[in-house]
Amino acid sequence: MRIVELILDEDQEIGIEAISVVENPAIEEDFIALKSQEFKLAEVDKEKRILMGALLIPNKPIYRRNGEDEYYIYFSKDTVLKASQMYLMQGKQNNSTLEHQYEINGLSLVESWIVEDKVHDKSVKYGMDLPLGSWVGSVKVNNDKIWNEFVKTGKVKGFSIEGYFADKMERPKETIKDDLSKIEEEEAEYLLSQVTAILKNEDIELESYSDYPSGVKNNAKRGLELNEKVDNKCATQVGKVRAQQLAQGKPISKETIKRMFSYLSRAEEYYDEGDSKACGTISYLLWGGKAGLRWAGSKLKELEK
Repeated sequence: MRIVELILDEDQEIGIEAISVVENPAIEEDFIALKSQEFKLAEVDKEKRILMGALLIPNKPIYRRNGEDEYYIYFSKDTVLKASQMYLMQGKQNNSTLEHQYEINGLSLVESWIVEDKVHDKSVKYGMDLPLGSWVGSVKVNNDKIWNEFVKTGKVKGFSIEGYFADKMERPKETIKDDLSKIEEEEAEYLLSQVTAILKNEDIELESYSDYPSGVKNNAKRGLELNEKVDNKCATQVGKVRAQQLAQGKPISKETIKRMFSYLSRAEEYYDEGDSKACGTISYLLWGGKAGLRWAGSKLKELEK
């Protein structure tokens, strides 16, 4: 299954047209309804009618289907940042819809920011754990029907953006290499966070998916063997750790499966089955190869459902 990066069209720069409140947000992040504590005589807990939630999360694979065509889309950090800025610069704060179908009035984006700190960001205060580079917003709801019939009843759970983006089909190879490096950096940060949590006796996410086929394990083993034959020059430490994990059939987290799918989707063009000494081939096998790509795509689709 292919993965497509969506970018803003440099010529038209149309960007995001509206923010929709929906039951099933594609980015899988529910919003939080905020309440104020206004003490005026006997009046307590007046509702602010403000919803806070993620609007766009960078590098997150989002499943899409167009007829028989199934694929994933994602947005880079740069695109997320640019989209958030353009939305405000073009004065579209009051554009909103319900379930991408009905235009509604009375909803306004009153706060907008990019997550730059995993500890001190405002979203953390409200129990959100969002990746760096995520676009978060607070929306004021001055629409009684939407608030009472959809928000308070739980019929809508998050935000979803509406806009026009271009399909970045042809990317320079250097750009792709940078993308692969970023994925490995994210995986390294994740592995470090797991080790740190264990040392601090903190609760960590249970890794519980080990149902990948033998083809994934065999590819990882072959990658390790081929890398040894070239004096281990082709793999980063992250790649070696990932290969050891897959080769031994150990469970991996959903976040790792996402990075696995992203890595294998983008690195496929460097894989040459007939060149067992090429670093592109070896690195691809270390992450599970084509069998890993098929399994990761299928698994993500299953988890999305």
